[in-house]
Amino acid sequence: MDDIRNDNNQPDYSGAEMDNHDDTTIDAVNQANDAIQDTAGDTVQADSPGAGMSCSDPQHTAPAGEIYAGGAHAGEVHTENSASSRGPETFGYQAGGPVDADTRKQTYYSENIKKTRQRKTGVGHLILVSLISSLLGAGMMFAAVVYVAPMIDAKAVEMLGLPMRTADVSGSEGGIIKKVEIAQTSSPVEAIAEKVSPSIVGIQITVPARSSFSFFFDISGDGVGYGSGIIIREDGYILTNNHVIEAAMAGRTSNALIDGAKIEVIMPDNKDKPYKAQVVGRDEKTDIAVLKIDAVGLPAAEMGDSDEVKVGELAVAIGNPGGMDYMGSVTAGVISGINRTITFDNGQEFRLLQTDAAINPGNSGGALVNSRGQVIGINTVKAVATDVEGLGFAIPINEASRIANSLIQYGYPKDRPSIGVVIDTSFTKEDADRMKAPNGLWVNDVQPGSAAEKAGIQPFDIIVKFDGREVRTFSELENLKLQHKPGDEVEMEVFRNGVPLKLKIVLDEEKRSN
Repeated sequence: MDDIRNDNNQPDYSGAEMDNHDDTTIDAVNQANDAIQDTAGDTVQADSPGAGMSCSDPQHTAPAGEIYAGGAHAGEVHTENSASSRGPETFGYQAGGPVDADTRKQTYYSENIKKTRQRKTGVGHLILVSLISSLLGAGMMFAAVVYVAPMIDAKAVEMLGLPMRTADVSGSEGGIIKKVEIAQTSSPVEAIAEKVSPSIVGIQITVPARSSFSFFFDISGDGVGYGSGIIIREDGYILTNNHVIEAAMAGRTSNALIDGAKIEVIMPDNKDKPYKAQVVGRDEKTDIAVLKIDAVGLPAAEMGDSDEVKVGELAVAIGNPGGMDYMGSVTAGVISGINRTITFDNGQEFRLLQTDAAINPGNSGGALVNSRGQVIGINTVKAVATDVEGLGFAIPINEASRIANSLIQYGYPKDRPSIGVVIDTSFTKEDADRMKAPNGLWVNDVQPGSAAEKAGIQPFDIIVKFDGREVRTFSELENLKLQHKPGDEVEMEVFRNGVPLKLKIVLDEEKRSN
């Protein structure tokens, strides 16, 4: 078709023949032609601050309060703090960022925007545009739901560490889409309790009088005490704390019971039929005791490795706080600390696991369990203080198992070295200063026939060094001693009557009296 132009040098198709086009298309073309002519020469109103001015000047800054009438910033108000100067390269703007200086269009601004003549729009065009927009929007939504949402769900499931199921779903074009669902799962604590609880028993002791009580207050005023224990062998061996049963014992180191006292083990699945228990062995220093009942086929607990315990990992305490009415109680928390040193009034020092899982009187002797349902500790005491809450402690299972095996085999901790002295733990540095003596350990008594007596150590000596290292507390002496075995010769330095002495001592093996 020839290029026909009108008087304004604009293309004119009013009389041209148009093949394969209907009247509606011709009308649309004519309307476009009219629009070009109508807008030719439009300028800003004469009474506006920018009359006769176009914004093609790249250095121009819109005055405060002026409004853009057209372009990407139509209707925006400029204040004194919002200059519109963009520099020579970026004055013109369009959607998505600056327009290059070579392709930008002039944008007019005015306080009173000139109203241009309304042009008719065909209904068919509106329907067509609306239909296309709807189809595009639906397509984008479908893509987001089908392709993006599963990826987000899968990532969330991966981050949460939850199990998930996938199913193949056919896509709109024959493709395979992975549908991800979060599988319903039970609590890990629930699974742990189900696995371990059958191995946790109740321990009840009965004493004829209130002549002896546990310093861990597991004994009630009526002569009956309660605690917890762990089945460690299918043939009836039970692991518990020494302090749970000590009130029923005839002596500090004896395995015999007080006359009239008894110890009973209560199974979680048969509370009405307690088993009579005998003491296989016990160790005051580690607070470990082993009992034996006449039963076989018991559900023994699985032991873990306390050396692998990490701060922050899951910890579940299972026991019987408050007696048999609350048998099998489960509390959960985390490992708060490892190798915590706890020293009691008798000077005995324990290195324990710390947890915030609730451990109350009666929980003593129960299990502290990891996320795999393995016993990692023996619950032993809950710190009681007005300003401390949530401090629970457990004996590491590696230490407890080592002592338990020795108790089962020998009745006492085998190969534990002994010195044979009684230390006064109330002796302080201030006492030593008043005596003008070095700080150390005050020997209150020496056991007859012991290694200390054979080495010449006497009551009222002050032990200053053991194996060449200074000692200031009973626990320091114990730790150094346990680095040796019975029969080892060790040098000790003592202070006697103002004179330092060096003595040689051959360590004995610690024995148990029955």
